[in-house]
Amino acid sequence: MRTFMDDDFLLHTDTARVLYHEYAAKMPIYDYHCHIDVQEIAEDHSYENITQVWLYGDHYKWRAMRLFGIDERLITGDASDYEKFEAYARMMPYLIGNPLYHWSHLELKNYFGIDTPLSAQSAGEIWQRTSRVLQDGLSVRKMISTSHVTALCSTDDPLDTLEYHRQIAEDPNCECKVLPTFRPDKGVQITRAGFRSWVERLGAITGREVTDYEGYLDALEMRIDYFASHGCVIADHGLDQMGFCVTEREAAQQVFAQVMKGEQISASEETAFISHTLSFLASCYYQREWTMQLHMSAMRANNTLMHEQLGPDTGFDSIGDQSLAAAVSGFLDHVHTTGLPKTILYSLNPKDLDTLGSMMGNFPGGSYGTRVQLGCAWWFNDHIDGMTAQLRSFANLGVLPRFVGMLTDSRSFLSYARHEYFRRILCSLLGEFVERGEYPKDLPLLGSMVQDISYRNAVKFISSPQNRP
Repeated sequence: MRTFMDDDFLLHTDTARVLYHEYAAKMPIYDYHCHIDVQEIAEDHSYENITQVWLYGDHYKWRAMRLFGIDERLITGDASDYEKFEAYARMMPYLIGNPLYHWSHLELKNYFGIDTPLSAQSAGEIWQRTSRVLQDGLSVRKMISTSHVTALCSTDDPLDTLEYHRQIAEDPNCECKVLPTFRPDKGVQITRAGFRSWVERLGAITGREVTDYEGYLDALEMRIDYFASHGCVIADHGLDQMGFCVTEREAAQQVFAQVMKGEQISASEETAFISHTLSFLASCYYQREWTMQLHMSAMRANNTLMHEQLGPDTGFDSIGDQSLAAAVSGFLDHVHTTGLPKTILYSLNPKDLDTLGSMMGNFPGGSYGTRVQLGCAWWFNDHIDGMTAQLRSFANLGVLPRFVGMLTDSRSFLSYARHEYFRRILCSLLGEFVERGEYPKDLPLLGSMVQDISYRNAVKFISSPQNRP
C-alpha cells in the first residue's frame, strides 16, 4: 500500500516518477488566469491565520462545507476564524475523491511543512503551526516566490485604474511580473443590471461623453490601450450563454441606443449586440497581439435568495448545458476574416471537450501550430478525472506538446499547488503511454514536452516579448 500523499503521489509508473521529479517539478509557474487581489501583492499582505488564506473568499470550500451540512454562520457568517477552520477541518476526512482534499493537503505540505491529515482531531495543532508560519513571514510575496511564480495575470474590469499593477511594476523588490487581464463582461452583457451606469463610468474615466455606439467602442479601445500600457497581453470573456450572428454595426448601434434609453430588447437583439461587440474587441486584441480567452457554459447564481444575501461567486453556480458548436465556430470564422487573435476556449461542461478540441485544427497559425487552444480543465473539472479527460481530448484531437498548460483560476495565494497537481497528472498520463507500449521511452524528449506544457508554452503563446518573465 502506498503512503498517503508521499513524494510519488499520483505517479504510478517509473516513467511518471522520472518525468515529474527530474523535469516537471523544477519548472517555474506562469499563472495566466487567476482572481487574486493585486493590492495584497502590492502591499505584501500578511495573514494572521489560515482561515484568512483559505476561507475568506474560496467558494469551492464554501460549497463543500454546505454540502456537508455546516451552518452558514461557520462559512460566511460571524463565527470566529478558528470556528470556521475547525468546521472545515471536521469536514475534511469526508472529502474522499474531492480535489479539495488533495489541494488542501498539498498546501499544508508545501507551505507549512505539515504531513498530518487534517481532521477535527488535528485541527488545533495545525491551526497553531500554520499561524506561527504565517506570522513568522509567510507573506503574499513569500508565497509567490516559494511557488516559483515568474508571472501572473490578474482579472480586471476595464474601469480599473491599475494603480496596484503600476506600484508593483515600479517595485524592484517584487520579482514576479503581475500583469492585468482585460475582462469587459460588464460592458458586453448588455441586459445585465448596471450596464448603463457602467457605460457612464466608462465615459467618465476616458474623459468623453459616450452618447452612441461609435463612442462606446472608441472608449473601450482607449481602455484596451491603457491596459496595454500597463503590460496587459491577455483578455478574458465570461460567456455563460454563447451565441453568435453576423451583425452590421448599424444594428448593434440601434440595440445600444435602445438600452441606453431604458428600453427592453429581444434575445436576438442581445445576441446581435454581443456578437458585434465581441468581434470588434477581438480585432483590437489581434492588432495588439493579445491572447483572448472565452470561458463558456457556466450557469451562475442559481439560488436567488443566497445571491441576494451574499452576492456573486459565493458557491451557488453550476454547469450550463447548451450547444456551443455553431456559435463558437461561427464567431471564430467571422473574426478570422479580419484577424483572429490567439484564442483559448474553455467550457464548464465536459461534454464540450471534443467539440472545442476539434476546432483547434481549423485555424492554424504560426509557430504555435494553431491560433486556437483547448483550455485546461476548468472549475468543476479541475480534478483528476477532469484534467485527465482534457489532456486525452487534446492529445486525441491535436498536438499535446503544444498545450499551454494549467492555471489556478483562484483567489488564494496558496493555490499554486494546483500546478503541481496538474503536473503530476500530466506525468502520470505520459507514463501510462510509455508503460503500455504506446510511446517509446525517450525520456529527454518526453521531459522536454512536460516542461513545455508546464511553463514554456504559456510564456510563448501568451506573453509579448517585452513582458516575458
